[in-house]
Amino acid sequence: MTVAPAVRVVDLRDGREAARIDAFVRESAGATPFHLSGWSRAVADGTGQRAHYLVAESVGGTPIGVLPLTAMRSPLFGKALVSAAFAVDGGVLGGGGEALAAAAWALAGRLGCPSVELRGGVLPEGWAVDATSYLGFVRDLAPDDDTQLLAIPRKQRAEVRKSLDADLTVTTGFATGDLADQYRVYAESVRNLGTPVFPARLFRAVAAALDSDVLTVRHRGTPIASVLSLYFNGTVYPYWGGGTAAARTLRANDRMYYALMQHARERGCTRFDFGRSKTGTGAAAFKKNWGFEPVPRLYATRQEGAAREVNPLNPKYALMVRSWKRLPLPVANLIGPWIARGLG
Repeated sequence: MTVAPAVRVVDLRDGREAARIDAFVRESAGATPFHLSGWSRAVADGTGQRAHYLVAESVGGTPIGVLPLTAMRSPLFGKALVSAAFAVDGGVLGGGGEALAAAAWALAGRLGCPSVELRGGVLPEGWAVDATSYLGFVRDLAPDDDTQLLAIPRKQRAEVRKSLDADLTVTTGFATGDLADQYRVYAESVRNLGTPVFPARLFRAVAAALDSDVLTVRHRGTPIASVLSLYFNGTVYPYWGGGTAAARTLRANDRMYYALMQHARERGCTRFDFGRSKTGTGAAAFKKNWGFEPVPRLYATRQEGAAREVNPLNPKYALMVRSWKRLPLPVANLIGPWIARGLG
């Protein structure tokens, strides 16, 4: 007779509990930095949305599975229990998947959340699965710079070569002002795409909690492209990156990602996770041009009533997106974080 695992909510502020979770995550196949306790704490500290981290344990109290959850609450977008909030992955990890999913659904009921969203991981039976909205892009890094350049398809390789000849400088790390520069560049980038920027304190919290750094491309001293990257189990995750209007002409984004491949290899990484992009978008095409093969990201949901809708490609948001692109940057940066903290 199989005994169902016990599932409980972990106090992530308990250092011993957090360390036990992180040790399990690091040893589990399919783990991502979004499963680490630090991600959930950073989201809570950076957005004010509350974390509810579930762990499934054997009879002896050994962790066999985890599920990081955040209760998203927004006056514009409603409520949902999300795994993992503000992440592109982070669903059920390890064993006890059905017990964790059942516990998540019960927790959602107690919190008044009409839906649970799981991004990747073990998909529970009977839940609705979305296999078409998002694509993931991951591949191995080449062993050296020359081989890495040759691994990029010809057309994109030509753009990278032009960027290497441009008057650009690259810095990495967390020197004074680097994270602030990265946020300013990123904020302008997402405004130009018509979406609100996440709170700056979320970037600071993530940078403090996880293995990360900032890579910035400058033209004559001015930051024009920058990315905050995460590092986990030999993989680099360029997570929040973008460029100003000047970056396109100077091919600064091309320089940025090629430089990050070099930098990540020097840090001992062997894999490059380009994250997710919405199917059929320019961002997805850009990553494919670099030689990354798109793979559908599988997300699962369970809900009562209508699900919340936060996809900016939804036609009902078209006017908002067009209007947002025309907002003065100071205005977008003032009101954007209040909106974006509820997107998750």
